[in-house]
Amino acid sequence: MYSEKVMDHFEHPRNVGEIENASGVGTVGNAKCGDIMRIYLDIDENQIIQDVKFKTFGCGAAVATSSMATEMVKGKTIQEAMEVTNKAVMEALDGLPPVKVHCSLLAEEAIHAALWDYAEKHDIKIEGLQKPKSDIHEGEEEEEDEY
Repeated sequence: MYSEKVMDHFEHPRNVGEIENASGVGTVGNAKCGDIMRIYLDIDENQIIQDVKFKTFGCGAAVATSSMATEMVKGKTIQEAMEVTNKAVMEALDGLPPVKVHCSLLAEEAIHAALWDYAEKHDIKIEGLQKPKSDIHEGEEEEEDEY
């Protein structure tokens, strides 16, 4: 059901923990499944992500996607980190079962939330970055009512 990479990142997650005085912290959740993901970024004056840590409360796939996402943004510029999508995280893990795709979306949103926090603290605008949702299902109810 899960790829070897998913199992590896679940059993041996990378970058677990928190960063004191982080440049940016993003927390997102999924009320439907109860997963909560928090990403901490340490960004230097050249806008390079020097360090990244995560804390995730959730299933194995949520832990694995958090771990992989942190690996994918470490050492990257803010703009490069913006290009880490849920699809890229899933591909890096050799796929996820359809019922676990939302975990990769949480990882993408948590990175964006941490970048948003960084941008707010430094009064900068990051191209392509929108205000994050605290719950990845925010706004879905309204969309369903329109049809």
